[in-house]
Amino acid sequence: MGDLQIDSFVFDARPSYPLLVTAKRYLHPSFSPDPDALTLVFAHATGAHKECWEPVLKHLLSVNGKAKIREAWSVDCPNHGDAAVLNEELLQWGYEPIFSWESQYAKVLHRILNGLGKGVPVDFSSRRLVAIGHSMGAVSWLLTRTFYPPPRFVSLVLVEPMILGPSFTGGSVAEFLEGSTAKRRDVWASREEAYLALLPRYRYDRDAMASYVEHALRDLPTALYPDKQGVTLKCTKWQELACYRDYQSNKLAWRYIKDACADLPVHFINGAVHDTLPKELKEDTVVTATAGRYKSWQEVQGAGHLAPQMAPKGVAEAILNVLADPDFSHKMPVSGSRL
Repeated sequence: MGDLQIDSFVFDARPSYPLLVTAKRYLHPSFSPDPDALTLVFAHATGAHKECWEPVLKHLLSVNGKAKIREAWSVDCPNHGDAAVLNEELLQWGYEPIFSWESQYAKVLHRILNGLGKGVPVDFSSRRLVAIGHSMGAVSWLLTRTFYPPPRFVSLVLVEPMILGPSFTGGSVAEFLEGSTAKRRDVWASREEAYLALLPRYRYDRDAMASYVEHALRDLPTALYPDKQGVTLKCTKWQELACYRDYQSNKLAWRYIKDACADLPVHFINGAVHDTLPKELKEDTVVTATAGRYKSWQEVQGAGHLAPQMAPKGVAEAILNVLADPDFSHKMPVSGSRL
């Protein structure tokens, strides 16, 4: 990551919230101390980790010539990444079979930004915040605004948001994700073996795959596998399943997003490949759910639902298209045929 300075933090909102949360702050010599500069806050998808945004951030820094950035932050969902390790004992009971995006990830993101806890030494209320989320993370950022007081975002950037409207709640997307997760291998002899096994399956960019192997895996033994050796997932596949079984949050996001769009600029970034999310579902979210109030809509070529991992450079360029306009007032020409 070159000259990027990375600082790690543990956010503790106890006694009002029982789970610990891990976050990282990214600083770079090109960043500006100007109070008007932007603070980027990232949230990840189900099955990912806060560091999954690092390849995107690397490309963003390499091509950025217009956006004035102050800091970047990325936050783990409480049952993912390093947070899952810290919360291992608590997560064994009470957070399955359903782990709510709204009452867990969105709630803790809201608390971090509003300073409702300790361990993160930043007053985000004084920052010009751009919230960038992928899939579950996109929905979670959106739903933070349903808590009081709502975070003061300059803009929301939703990457492949997992938002399901009335025409798409029959279960096909959830059934696919649940079925593939339940059958997924989750123990490998080493990180090297995991890298070679997972790269062709996920079709990740190589930097993204290396990040996954480094940050999404942990050494065995664990509470789930006390007698095994090698490496396994920090977010167990049972916790990942619990996230996929939250059928409510993505519906609430569909109902709410038009109100968010009426209050601040909301930008969409989708993969041009319609794998997990059908073309019609994306159109329904961007056009119908927002009542046409969205600010921009871009596609990343060669990327599907896992766009930040499959095409981090393309996602970075799309984010910069949003950030480069200081007023966030541009609206890109988009028609339904683009999807």
